[in-house]
Amino acid sequence: MMRFILPLVIFLVLAGFLYVGLGLDPHEVPSPLIDKPAPTFNLPQLHNTAKNFTPEEMKGKVWLLNVWSSWCVSCKEEHPVLLSLSQQNIVPLYGLDYKDKKEDAEAWLRQAGNPYILSAMDRDGRIGIDYGVYGVPETYVIDKQGVIRYKQIGPVTQQNLNEKILPMVAELERK
Repeated sequence: MMRFILPLVIFLVLAGFLYVGLGLDPHEVPSPLIDKPAPTFNLPQLHNTAKNFTPEEMKGKVWLLNVWSSWCVSCKEEHPVLLSLSQQNIVPLYGLDYKDKKEDAEAWLRQAGNPYILSAMDRDGRIGIDYGVYGVPETYVIDKQGVIRYKQIGPVTQQNLNEKILPMVAELERK
């Protein structure tokens, strides 16, 4: 009888971990970059490669950085939400075109509409690595001092925009 107790205890502990793990939201992966300065970069703009974009230009403003790509299926899901957000003029929305071909990205934005003030091209994905991108889409809320305050993994939905992102933007604007 005693020889069955240890395996039973181990099984119950593992079952408990599994039960807790199944209840976690995969979009709530903690980021080590929260409350840290956003990684800096200097990348060519998608629509005007003669000009570059750097987050330093955004100091003094609360803004969103949306990591997207023309080949990303989930990016297509969130696109109508981003278009609506950009039309409301609540917060500046900038894009980071991740591991994409310039022609494909431009064609996608021409076809679906362009919600971004501008998009920077991260062709090789190095900046995405600096930001800890797990996969596209991901969206970052960056405050006036250039600090990342929130990371949305996966598509932005109207619900998480209304319940999390926009209230945080409003709070950061007041500071």
